[in-house]
Amino acid sequence: LKAEGITWEKWSDEAFARAKKEKRLVILDLEAVWCHWCHVMNEVTYADHKVAALIRDHYVALRVDQDSRPDLSNRYEDYGWPATIIFDADGKEIVKRSAYIPPKPMAKLLQACVDDPTPGPSVQPEPELAFAKDAALPDALRKELRTLHLERYDRDQKGWGSSHKYLDPDSVEFSLVQAARGDAGAEKMARETLAAQLALVDPVWGGVYQYSTGGRWDEPHFEKIMSFQADDLRVYALAYEQFGDEAYVKAARAIRRYLKDFLTSPEGAFYVSQDADLVPGEHSGGYFKLDDAGRRKLGVPRVDTHVYARENGWAIQGLTAFYAATGETAALEEAVRAAEWIAAHRALPDGGFRHDEKDAAGPYLGDTLAMGRAFLSLYGITGERRWLTRAEDAAAFIAKNFKSTAGFATAQAQPGEPAGLAPHPQRDENVALARFANLLHQYTGKPEHRALAAHAFRYLTAPEVARRFPTASALLAEEELALPPVHITVVGTKADAKAVELFKAAIRFPGAYKRVDWYDPKEGKLPDSDVDYPELPKPAAFVCGKGRCSLPVIKPAELRDAVERVTKRKPE
Repeated sequence: LKAEGITWEKWSDEAFARAKKEKRLVILDLEAVWCHWCHVMNEVTYADHKVAALIRDHYVALRVDQDSRPDLSNRYEDYGWPATIIFDADGKEIVKRSAYIPPKPMAKLLQACVDDPTPGPSVQPEPELAFAKDAALPDALRKELRTLHLERYDRDQKGWGSSHKYLDPDSVEFSLVQAARGDAGAEKMARETLAAQLALVDPVWGGVYQYSTGGRWDEPHFEKIMSFQADDLRVYALAYEQFGDEAYVKAARAIRRYLKDFLTSPEGAFYVSQDADLVPGEHSGGYFKLDDAGRRKLGVPRVDTHVYARENGWAIQGLTAFYAATGETAALEEAVRAAEWIAAHRALPDGGFRHDEKDAAGPYLGDTLAMGRAFLSLYGITGERRWLTRAEDAAAFIAKNFKSTAGFATAQAQPGEPAGLAPHPQRDENVALARFANLLHQYTGKPEHRALAAHAFRYLTAPEVARRFPTASALLAEEELALPPVHITVVGTKADAKAVELFKAAIRFPGAYKRVDWYDPKEGKLPDSDVDYPELPKPAAFVCGKGRCSLPVIKPAELRDAVERVTKRKPE
C-alpha cells in the first residue's frame, strides 16, 4: 500500500530483519478501519511531505488493522486508535503515542527518534506482578475493588467512566447481581446507566455508537463495533429479564435489527464493524441526523466484511441472551446459523479456531474463547449436547496452547518474534476465561475445567491487574468461582410442548450465571449427573441449590417463585 511516498508493509519478522540490515527504525501505525481519527492521520499527517520523507529515509513503515491482529491490539489497547509505536530493529519500543498526531509534531517526533533512538518516557518497564497462590482476591484488595467500583461511578452524568461515556458491561452486570440481592444503590446505578446509554442507540438504523466524548452522552463517535453491539445486546437482555422494563427490550431489539440489516453476511455469519465516516476523515455528525432515505441517498458508511471467529462468538452470546429473555426464535436461529458457519469455516484441529480465513499469526486466545463461550451459551438455551461438546473441546484447546505462568496469554508465541514482543496475558480475556471455564465446570463436573478457571483467575489477583477499570470484572469472576449458580433442571422429552415451555421459563430466570439442564430420558444421563431426577408422568422442573432441591414444578409461571424459595430458603 503506497500513499504520498510511504510504502506500508504488514507486521512481520522480515520487516524487522530488513530494518536491522538497513539500519532503520520501525514505525507501526496501528489503526482501526472504522476509526475517524485514523482516517485523518492517513489523509493529513502521513500525506505531509516532511513526514513522508522522514519515514522513507529512516524507517520501515508497518500498518496494521488492529481488528485483524488481536495480539497487537491487546498489547497496545490502552493507547486507543490510532496508536503510533516506534521500535528499534530488535523490536525494543522507543516511543508509544496514542490518538491523532498532527504533521508538525509527528515530524519532530520522527526526527528525535532518529537522533536519539533510546526509549523515551512513554516507554516504561512492565511491572513485576505478584499473584496470589489461590484463585481468590486478598480481603483488603477485594474491599478496595468494591470501593473503586463505587467511586468510579459518575453520579452527575451517570455511568462508569469520565471522558468517554458508554455502557461498561461488567460494571452494569455486577450491579445487576447486587441489585438482585436487594442492593437499592446498585440497582439505581445500573438503571441510570442503562437509561443514559439509550442516547447512543441509533434511532434510525439501530445498533449502538461506540461512545460519547467530553464526559457527556450527547457527543457520539459514530462507528459501530461488534464488541459494543454484542455487549449492549446481552446486557439489555439481562436487564429486561430482571426488571421487565420495555425500554430495555426495545433497545435490545434495535441492536439485533442492526446486526441483521448491516452486519450479517449472506451465509449468516457476522461482519466486524461499520465506519464512523461516510467519507474517510470527514465528520459525519450531520449525516447521522438524517432519516433512512436521506442517509441512503448519500451512501452507506463502509462495513468491514471480514468474518472473524471472535466477533461471531461475541454476537452469538448477545443473541442467546436476547432469545432467553424474549423467546423470539428468529434470534436463536441467527445464533445457530453463525455458530455452524464458524464451526465449518474457522475451526482448527483439536477444538480451536482461526481468527480469519487465513491468519498472519496466531492462533489467538480470543477466537477460541469467544466461540467456547458461544457454544456454552447455546447449550444453556437449547439443552443440545453437541454445543456442550464443542465448548469442552474449546476449553481443552485453550488449556493446551495458551497457558502462562499465571493466566493465559493472548496468543501463541511466534518463531523469530522480535525480542520483548512475546504475547502476554490480557485482563479482559482472563476474566472471560475464568467465568467460562467455571460455568463449564458447573455443567460437566470435570476438575480440569475448574482448574482452568482457577489458573485464569490467578492472573487477576495481581493488584496492578485487578485495580484496572473496571474493577467489577474481577469481582464478578471471583463471586462466580466462589458460589454455585442457580441450577434448574427440566425433566421431560424435548418433543413435549409442556417441557418446552418449562425450559423457556427456566432460561428466562434473571442472571447470566445460571445452570439450566434439560434431562430428556431418551438421551441418557446428564453430563454431570449430580442429582437423580425421578421420571414423572408429566414434565416437571426442579430447582437445586444450597444442598437441597425443590418439589416438582409443573407450571412455568411458578418456576421463579420456586427458585426464590430454594436459594433464599423460604418455607416450602
